[in-house]
Amino acid sequence: MTQRTRAQERVDELDVSPTKLLADIEQLKGELETSRAKADEFLAGLQRERAEFSNYRRRTSEERDAMLGLAGEDLIRKVLVLADDFDLAIDNRPPELAGNPWFDGVTAIDRKLRALLESEGVRPVEAEPGMPFDPRQHEAIVTVPGTGRSEGEIVDVIRRGYKLRDRVLRPALVAVAAAPEGAETADAPDGAGMPDAPPGRTSGPGRGPARPSTG
Repeated sequence: MTQRTRAQERVDELDVSPTKLLADIEQLKGELETSRAKADEFLAGLQRERAEFSNYRRRTSEERDAMLGLAGEDLIRKVLVLADDFDLAIDNRPPELAGNPWFDGVTAIDRKLRALLESEGVRPVEAEPGMPFDPRQHEAIVTVPGTGRSEGEIVDVIRRGYKLRDRVLRPALVAVAAAPEGAETADAPDGAGMPDAPPGRTSGPGRGPARPSTG
């Protein structure tokens, strides 16, 4: 009798019937589908994590920019107080200081300060006598009767206002013309409930129209 090798015995043990092969194929298909489902699940989880991390980075970046913006605005507001002081000093210059080199140095510093503000996107709010009152950019602190102007027109600029790019950082404080006596009063501009000033005067510090920005 011919002796069979171990390999031949293993081959004989294999079930290669069509039924067995079909069953094995179906089993492999099931395992493949399970593997694909797990892979899709892992991929979806990875995509979610990436999206959440991207949102986190965007959110933290926006919060950081917002904090820096608030800090920058706070600093600008403090610088504007210095600009107000320069306005008062220059607008109330004694006549004897005209042409004085020391005072010329003060005005030069003022120009540099204006240039610095403009480089940061800060511009004066448009406010001049004769302009109509705009509640989005102006704040009326007094009404002036007997000016001969139409009701609500700006009579005087008490303090300059400023815009940071397209947003009003600080409204201009203005005096506006009161309605003529006996005329029906239209809707008063914001801040017009203040006491009327004597004719020809405002209750402000006596400033004239805001000086045009120089730089």
